[in-house]
Amino acid sequence: MTGTKPNPEPVHIVGAGLAGSEAAWQVAESGVRVVLHEMRPHRMTEAHRTDGLAELVCSNSFRSDDAANNAVGLLHAEMRRLGSLIMRAADANQVPAGGALAVDRDGFSAAVTKALNEHPLIEIHRSEIQGLPPADWSNVIVATGPLTSAPLAEAIRELTDENALAFFDAIAPIVYKDSIDMSVAWFQSRYDKMGPGGTGADYINCPMTKEQYDAFVDALISGEKTDFKDWETNTPYFDGCLPIEVMAERGHETLRHGPMKPVGLTNPYDPTVKPYAIVQLRQDNKLGTLYNLVGFQTKLKHGAQQRVFRTIPALEKAEFARLGGLHRNTFLNSPKLLDAQLRLRAQPQLRFAGQMTGCEGYVESASIGLMAGLYAAADARSQTLAPPPATTALGSLLGHITGGHIETIEPGARSFQPMNINFGLFPPLASLPTRNPDGTRLRGNEKTVAKKQAISARALTDIDRWIADNLRVAAAA
Repeated sequence: MTGTKPNPEPVHIVGAGLAGSEAAWQVAESGVRVVLHEMRPHRMTEAHRTDGLAELVCSNSFRSDDAANNAVGLLHAEMRRLGSLIMRAADANQVPAGGALAVDRDGFSAAVTKALNEHPLIEIHRSEIQGLPPADWSNVIVATGPLTSAPLAEAIRELTDENALAFFDAIAPIVYKDSIDMSVAWFQSRYDKMGPGGTGADYINCPMTKEQYDAFVDALISGEKTDFKDWETNTPYFDGCLPIEVMAERGHETLRHGPMKPVGLTNPYDPTVKPYAIVQLRQDNKLGTLYNLVGFQTKLKHGAQQRVFRTIPALEKAEFARLGGLHRNTFLNSPKLLDAQLRLRAQPQLRFAGQMTGCEGYVESASIGLMAGLYAAADARSQTLAPPPATTALGSLLGHITGGHIETIEPGARSFQPMNINFGLFPPLASLPTRNPDGTRLRGNEKTVAKKQAISARALTDIDRWIADNLRVAAAA
């Protein structure tokens, strides 16, 4: 950063989900005052159930923590190097989940809430910002997420003259572990893979025969669904979070190639017979008393959910701590509306972060909050912050949001869609690896693995250099 400004005005942050909480932390840690505005509990949303900051309303998984071979794991690593509060709280509240980083959702939210409440430069206001923030707020981050209140969403639409696109986000059911029949189900991670705090046996697996699977798919498709509200009709789904009945409608075998794929698992009760399909449940709290049905987001009515999901072997007597649900998610046409530092072109004192910008996923949302916080802190101090290199996970995700997509050729059509972090967003390597460390030639899948590892190694080198050059923060090991 260059330049300085003593005693800067505070940064106002609207929304205290993952993105807003991370943004507030980054601004305050940069030495700039923060006023964090959160409307809960005075006004709740369709999906939230507590007044905790950074409440997780969908899955409790931050997905893969493998920084060498997985793009989201790489994003974890970059965020840790930047002192991410969200990653610190996730690491402190993790539960076993194979190769994934999953968290105890209540402990995670409590840790974030405590850290922000205790920070001397952060002031939390529990009130709703209706409409656009006041004009005398010179530095604002809007991180109201997929459940932005109607008055604010309408004000943004009027200001930008753009209709916000929307899709549905879904919540998977949670069952009590002691109601699962473990004489039928067993613990195992796919291919016995171990993850953070895991043992290689971190998922509960429920096997199905072909007859059971066929009946289950038929019941899903015919089950009674919750009626769509007027504002939900004709709203596109995001493929990364499809309701399970929508996946089933796309083809009878779709689920067997998705969340119910029977690969990498062996039934210890009958090792010679390969299950036709398998339903997995993942630990949802630190105590290990709650498990969620992986990939089972749904629009089924509650009665239908209990009836259909209890046809799954081992779940015939399942007791549900929470049934599934579905809500709309809105996001901006960011490449058109936002500049490279996430500022609204029509009103540059407003900066956006999180899922509203068109990223998808907890970690991605928090990472954009992190960058919005760093940019806002730099602005508050009249400094200039160079963008992270496009070769990094942070840089590649920012690049997608601010213009990395391919425009449609149809006149008037809008092609920008939400995106998880993935290696397809990174610039190609200058040269592809051809040999193993021992000098032998790479063959088959080894080439793909080596390519991912080379992209990850380059990213970590570049993010460390960017931090040293721009933030003077020692990179974490």
